[in-house]
Amino acid sequence: MNAVLQGFHHSGFTVSDMERSLAFYRDVLGLPVVADMQPEADYPARVTGFLGATFRIVFLQLAPGGHILELIQYKTRAGEPLPLATNRPGCGHICFLVDDLPAVYERLHKQQGVTFVSAPVPITQGANRGGYAVYLRDPDGITVELLQRPRS
Repeated sequence: MNAVLQGFHHSGFTVSDMERSLAFYRDVLGLPVVADMQPEADYPARVTGFLGATFRIVFLQLAPGGHILELIQYKTRAGEPLPLATNRPGCGHICFLVDDLPAVYERLHKQQGVTFVSAPVPITQGANRGGYAVYLRDPDGITVELLQRPRS
């Protein structure tokens, strides 16, 4: 069987306020911005199916050649927010690896006021047994997971 897919390029989230989202993803989580654009061409509107829409699109990337996080703000034709509970079909999240999740949690929660679903939870079975995981919310309520793999 021939594979149709060749690899990952990016994951994307629609955000309501780009500056607020950049303050979170860039300034709090430390993701560098690699592109910040407001396309004048009509192809983004055609790709999304919202003809006439205008956008601000920002790409963030931890390391060159790595996975890209795309944030899209609809400048026109913006929709209403969706319920983002993780038990709802169609709801997604993104997961970032960290070295010391309890320390990251302390810094983000106590010092920077980031909203977490829980404190770090020990992983007790499976491939990441011995590690920790936690969910947090971005300014739009989008779920972000932090994962500390087990120490060798």
